[in-house]
Amino acid sequence: MQNITYSLVIPAYNEGARLGATLERVLSYISQQGGDTEVIVVNDGSRDNTAAIVRSFAEKNPALRLIENPGNRGKGYSVRNGMLNARGKVVIFSDADLSSPIEEVPKLLDALTKGFDIAIGSRWLRAEMQTQRQPLHRQLFGRIFNLLLRITLGLQYKDTQCGFKAFTQQAAQGIFPLQKIERWGFDPEILFLARKFGFKVREVPVAWGHSGDTRIHPLLDGSRMFMEMLRIRWYDLTGKYDATPTGRPATTLPGGPGAA
Repeated sequence: MQNITYSLVIPAYNEGARLGATLERVLSYISQQGGDTEVIVVNDGSRDNTAAIVRSFAEKNPALRLIENPGNRGKGYSVRNGMLNARGKVVIFSDADLSSPIEEVPKLLDALTKGFDIAIGSRWLRAEMQTQRQPLHRQLFGRIFNLLLRITLGLQYKDTQCGFKAFTQQAAQGIFPLQKIERWGFDPEILFLARKFGFKVREVPVAWGHSGDTRIHPLLDGSRMFMEMLRIRWYDLTGKYDATPTGRPATTLPGGPGAA
């Protein structure tokens, strides 16, 4: 089996309208950079032509793989499914809309080469890098959510929800088997687990542009995400996270595609 250095996981649910353009851009980028990179699209029970699009691209590009969820399970389930099936020494996940451009990947990889186990893209460390801001009501929701995360889970990051994160293989294999949240609230859970087990996390400012096709409803999904925060705390208190990660990274990683 070919050795894979980098894996890029893209969760997808009813992404037929924009997935083709995303795959063209991603596959062109990794081709230009060279190296041994795989791209994994996880289809979350889409009712449109998402899977058919991936298959058509995969016929021409062996670097692309399709993984099918058993029905619609949620973004968290999709990311976990992709991360645990990835073969790369470094595993990245990105939203299908490429709100953070694929060209920003070297910024995450640079943090890993400096000894961090996880690099998380951030929209708010340098807000001036946002090419298109969210509407004000969504910005307010995000700030309230971030405050609740700090109070409830003790996560001191500016931005936990940016869908652009990179993990060493050891960190991914140590964290994602323990993940229990399957929908929007999974990001705080994996960062909570990272802290619990001593993985080093670096928050990295990245370019980002708001997509108008977001599927998060601030009030409905916001209340669910708050309940998931409480579930994370409860799982920890009741010992459901008391497992030893499969490994701790101690290696120096190579510079990634496009890295200086």
